[in-house]
Amino acid sequence: MLQRYQRYWQLQPMARSALPFDDALNRLLQSLSHTELAALEDNPEQQQQLFGGFFPELFTLPVTSRAEPAELAENLPEWPFWLTNGIGGRKLSQIQHFCQQLAPSKLPLLEWCAGKGHLGRLLAAQGRQVTSVEWQAELCRQGEVLAAQFQLPQRFICADVLSSAGNAVLAPQQQVLALHACGDLHIQLLKQASTVGCAALQLAPCCYHLIAAEYYQPLSTLAQQHNLQLSRQDLKLAVQAQVTGGERVARLRQTEVSWRLAYQLLRTELTADARYQPLPSLPKHWFSGDFNAFLAYAAQLQQLPLPALIDGEALLAKADEAYLQLQRIDAVRHLFRRPLELYLVLDRALYLQQQGYQVQLSVFCAYQITPRNFLIRAWRDTSALTNRSSL
Repeated sequence: MLQRYQRYWQLQPMARSALPFDDALNRLLQSLSHTELAALEDNPEQQQQLFGGFFPELFTLPVTSRAEPAELAENLPEWPFWLTNGIGGRKLSQIQHFCQQLAPSKLPLLEWCAGKGHLGRLLAAQGRQVTSVEWQAELCRQGEVLAAQFQLPQRFICADVLSSAGNAVLAPQQQVLALHACGDLHIQLLKQASTVGCAALQLAPCCYHLIAAEYYQPLSTLAQQHNLQLSRQDLKLAVQAQVTGGERVARLRQTEVSWRLAYQLLRTELTADARYQPLPSLPKHWFSGDFNAFLAYAAQLQQLPLPALIDGEALLAKADEAYLQLQRIDAVRHLFRRPLELYLVLDRALYLQQQGYQVQLSVFCAYQITPRNFLIRAWRDTSALTNRSSL
């Protein structure tokens, strides 16, 4: 399906000066206001009502639903408040749901990309032996202090999981956990854990675009046969959904996009080159300060001489029009965020299956708790894990 509709989602909307779709779809998009487009983001039913006729197969996929299975809200692990102090409410809820899906086992636990080891610490409080591996020494130190404070069986190893030292922490008799390890960090885990023969893995992937390669390298044989040729920019589409931050963050995001569009318009006007030249990621303070200061800094980054006088109001007015155009294109592209993520997660699940694991793919919490709610569980030692069906 992704291949069939590739031209609707595999494009760079910031580089488009006109709607790139079929006439009927373009007319529909032109009829939608800024408010209506914003409302579509969180309304799958309205998305289906508007776009179901254009992409009928898309809305037959179960992943387009954001409903939370009833069993996910029941029997969540509870910890004393003094143990969870300092863990944000949404993060704590993610950990609770992640742990709810943890298969009973006597295997020692390895927490991959642990940060301060919140996940591992809460499991150690239940009597599990936990090793937490993290590359930032300060986070390891803070985690060690917390574990010692509560006299928990949790130790930290400060190591880069992309290095041989990080891989050395893996062992056959382990149950490995990774809650939202990014890109290459969880890909490395899949490859190395299957090579070592770790008995069980449970991971929720995140940030698929954070890879060293320019293009995504499919893991499973099936995905290699149907390679979508995904660039890092394409992979970003899978993680663009946001459920946090509130109105202030949303306004700042709109300002950032509008100002970037304004700079692109100015650059095109000054150089007569309409090709999109993206700016790098910038600190957020640039988008809450002075607009002209942002333009000057952006021009400096791309070695673009600026005129002494710039009509900022006129430029921002044009950028607002371009932003509305961008919203209309993204209204279509964003329909494919979840299917693209499912493709990536299935590639990981099938890869583990090829390595001899039994695999189960599910969601572990509501979409509103985290959009990155896909869960992969894999196991080899059937005597250590119970009640698990295969993919």
